[in-house]
Amino acid sequence: MQKIHSLHLFMLFFCFNAFAQNPLIMDQFTADPTARVFDGRLYVYLSHDIVPPKGEGRTEWFNMADYHVFSSENLIDWVDHGKILDQKDVPWADSKAYSMWAPDAIKKDDKYYFFFPTRMQNAGEGEGGFSIGVAIAEQPEGPYKIENNPINGVEGIDPNVFIDKDGQVYLYWSQSKIYGAKLKDNMIELDSKIKTFDEIPKKGHIEGPFVFERGGIYYMTYPHVANNIERLEYAVSDNPMGPFTHKGVIMDESESGTWTNHHSIVDYKNQWYLFYHDNDLSPDFDKNRSIRADSLFFRENGDIKKVIPTKRGVGITVSTSKIQIDRYSAKSNYGVAVVFLDRLDPFRGWKAVLNKPDAWIRYNRVDFGSKAPKNIKIRARSLTGGTIALKLAGEIDQEIMELSIHNGGEWDIFNKKIKYDVTAIQDLILQLKSGDGVEIDWLQFER
Repeated sequence: MQKIHSLHLFMLFFCFNAFAQNPLIMDQFTADPTARVFDGRLYVYLSHDIVPPKGEGRTEWFNMADYHVFSSENLIDWVDHGKILDQKDVPWADSKAYSMWAPDAIKKDDKYYFFFPTRMQNAGEGEGGFSIGVAIAEQPEGPYKIENNPINGVEGIDPNVFIDKDGQVYLYWSQSKIYGAKLKDNMIELDSKIKTFDEIPKKGHIEGPFVFERGGIYYMTYPHVANNIERLEYAVSDNPMGPFTHKGVIMDESESGTWTNHHSIVDYKNQWYLFYHDNDLSPDFDKNRSIRADSLFFRENGDIKKVIPTKRGVGITVSTSKIQIDRYSAKSNYGVAVVFLDRLDPFRGWKAVLNKPDAWIRYNRVDFGSKAPKNIKIRARSLTGGTIALKLAGEIDQEIMELSIHNGGEWDIFNKKIKYDVTAIQDLILQLKSGDGVEIDWLQFER
């Protein structure tokens, strides 16, 4: 086995406040998120879209050379634990394939097992030639030791590992269809014949299985190209090896037109979440993706309610952090636009533009704690000037601040006292009272 040390040690335990709620990560492209809970902390194992070195990879296709893992306690502040595995370190892989696609990770007997697909050496052309490897660590963030060979008998991509309540481990993967088998206790060998899940819809491309159990129901979820691009669907069974009965759609096709939508589903602190991806930071090229998360809910009979993608995402934002109002929960149906701060540098994020009087934008779940803030800072600008008001959402929206933005078009940080004491968790509404063009970057409360 080979032991992997991160090439970017300075990145280990690098913590940053999420610049926006969706997407979750704002300093690099991220895709194919598998969310797992280990010792009360949520970890997300993901693939990493990059621009390959000149003359390598395929410029019009996915290029993924390594894997990262991120973790969070509050789903707002994320730790990047750095690179945990690179294609150059896998002894059986094509080291220039740029095909380190969707991974998974699981804990068993105090060890962490990282499952990943990639193209094998001398695999030739085409979409075949993939197998699934395993790397093992003592900690969820690594360092990981790579097994010298892939799992024998497995050809395909998108590994998913499920441990049932009786301790039996199952491996699922895809290659045009979805397959599954039991794993031995050593986690690196199959322990049964491979089953093909033919009961999953046959029409259209299917990949990316993710299996979990809730209330005695086994859910197999998967991306499916029923029309032109992937949507997320699910099937249920009373057995992890099926047969599964198709139930419905978890998430519709992305409005952005992004072709893929790889996902995972996790229960964290008594709330279920759907992790998935879209091309927020690369609207003109859907092979550079960014991970997202939204809350997921079940009906009483166990059916999954359809998830509507949001910009606000998940987590509770602390009032003293920079609140990215452009990651809104809701907005008026007129007079509001969200655009990049810098089209040439999308990693800087977005701004909210209010361009008609009474237009508003709402941001939910801001925690003011027990000590009320005295002031607010807002980074804003306006060519012609305008007046904005900040309100607490409620039966009667309470205005807590009114601020005039001077004209001139230069970004400035404006300070204003808060009219009333604000505590606990509140939903905010920012409204344009007068003027016809105020741009907002962020707002931040001060005690």
